[in-house]
Amino acid sequence: MFIRDMKFNRKKLANGLTILFEKRDVPVTTVMLAVRYGSGYEPEKEKGTAHFIEHLCFKGTEKRSAEEISREIEKVGGILNAFTGEEETAYHVKLPSQHLELAMDVIFDIFFNPIFPEAEVAKESNVICEEIRMYNDNPANHSLVKIKELLYEKPFGIFAAGLEDDIKKMNRSELLKKHNDIYIPENAILCVVGDNDFDDVVRMAEKFCIDRKGRAEKFPEIKIMNKEEKEIRKEMQQAHIVLGFHFPLERYSGEVFSAILGRGMSSKLFTEVREKRGLAYSVKSDLDFGENYAYMIIYAGTSKNKIREVKEICIEEFKKMEKISEKELEEAKKQVIGNYNVEKEDSSSAALNLILDEIQGNAEEYYKYEDKINSVSLDDIKKLAKRTKFASFILSP
Repeated sequence: MFIRDMKFNRKKLANGLTILFEKRDVPVTTVMLAVRYGSGYEPEKEKGTAHFIEHLCFKGTEKRSAEEISREIEKVGGILNAFTGEEETAYHVKLPSQHLELAMDVIFDIFFNPIFPEAEVAKESNVICEEIRMYNDNPANHSLVKIKELLYEKPFGIFAAGLEDDIKKMNRSELLKKHNDIYIPENAILCVVGDNDFDDVVRMAEKFCIDRKGRAEKFPEIKIMNKEEKEIRKEMQQAHIVLGFHFPLERYSGEVFSAILGRGMSSKLFTEVREKRGLAYSVKSDLDFGENYAYMIIYAGTSKNKIREVKEICIEEFKKMEKISEKELEEAKKQVIGNYNVEKEDSSSAALNLILDEIQGNAEEYYKYEDKINSVSLDDIKKLAKRTKFASFILSP
């Protein structure tokens, strides 16, 4: 089928693998293979498992060493990477379209056939602990991790990479069993965006995808809360303020709301906090949204003696969203749609959003984005602005 001048195809193989494909004329292709399993699925003591597995999938397979995995992609000019989200873990390659079969071979190999060498498990455990420390030592990153802890009870509120003590206790047999149970075709989504043929994509998927039975994890109940916390670090010079608001599972109104409030130099937060008063260099809002959760944050970095003032301004600007005009709303819609169109020019971004939309219900929603944004009303925005409860984290010198 053709959707808005993009040739989009979908197919589900007999083994359960879902295939999404968008045809493009630019000779660059992104291949992304995702599993419906991320950090949000994990109980407290297993938090960090999905992220740990993601790391280990690059450490060698039955037919490739870790070095061969990266070298085969990089020698043709490709880029290989992965990420762990709350509801998915995805592996992706971006490379010249003529090397599609190589990309499919490598991606399916690391996804389905990793061997988790014992020595690499111990080594990667240390690497992940260093990653956790890196986040903790970075004040802005630490503040964003903390606000999630204050918005959600455990286990969902725990940092996706887990806690050091729990990571150190994870062993090869447990991790490999979890991988083999979860990384099955029925739980997987393949998305290819590039200058290739859909028939070739299907043929290669059938060639490289294994048949394996396992289970689909059920997403646990999320319990929300709104707590406030303050932390002191004497060695810092700047205070970091983060406010967190639970939002309904209404992505499009949330995106427009966040754009008006704190996305870009024309936003209300930037205008009031930085331009008019010079109280911060960085001030913004951001929306984190999934099938099972949604929250918006406001972040600002300021002087210790300006914490209260900046916090009050941010709260006041949030409340003032109830009074925005139709003109402001229409301008914000143009901004959000424009940003989305610029972003989707990148085949990696398109592949990611197609997969996320598929996980949240239907990949074809990706092509209805403009209509969905344009359907957002003033009442939708005003309802969000009526929210009075929020979590708060302040990291101060």
